[in-house]
Amino acid sequence: MKEISIQVIKRLPRYYRFLSDLESQGIEKISSTKLAAVMSSTASQVRQDLNCFGGFGQQGYGYTVSNLKSEIGKILGLQNVHPAVLLGAGNLGRAIATHMNFESLGFKLKAIFEKDTKIIGTYLRGIKVLSDEDIEAFFAENEADTAFLTLPKDSVEPLIDRLYALGVRNFWNFSHFDIAKKYPDTVVENVHMTDSLMTLCYRINDKEKQPDDANS
Repeated sequence: MKEISIQVIKRLPRYYRFLSDLESQGIEKISSTKLAAVMSSTASQVRQDLNCFGGFGQQGYGYTVSNLKSEIGKILGLQNVHPAVLLGAGNLGRAIATHMNFESLGFKLKAIFEKDTKIIGTYLRGIKVLSDEDIEAFFAENEADTAFLTLPKDSVEPLIDRLYALGVRNFWNFSHFDIAKKYPDTVVENVHMTDSLMTLCYRINDKEKQPDDANS
């Protein structure tokens, strides 16, 4: 398969999400024009993105919603089950463990680790929170190829070193630590919520600077 740009790949979850909504509404087929309208995109962008993977549509018919959703799910690998561990059971970690439907997104949460003695021994998602000192003991009897990191940047590097030594190469990283710089062979998806919030702030400020069309 030809190399697909990261911009296209990052749009695939949006397609999947919007197609899931359309399917739940009982919509069976949709044109690229209507799909683009739902997604606030353009028909040409939709066709270009989907043509990177074969197209999936029929001339004059459009796309079968359930089939397109299924195919995009396969492209994303949602049918796979990657065993994962969560490091950090504070507020963010608890929210993620409680509310994320990992199984429908290609992952299976196997263990949760924390250093706070007040949290160790409690349960999240029916999983007992273990001490981060037990990471090696867990991996001695279990397998996991992915780690979700909801830890402060200044405390995460030693844990990453330990996980890497145990064979973990995939990271969903909320910590802001640059994992890929230290370990170039890892697959890392960085989540910077502060960046997103600052972008929102900019857009609000930018909109406030625009002339009021109603009064112009």
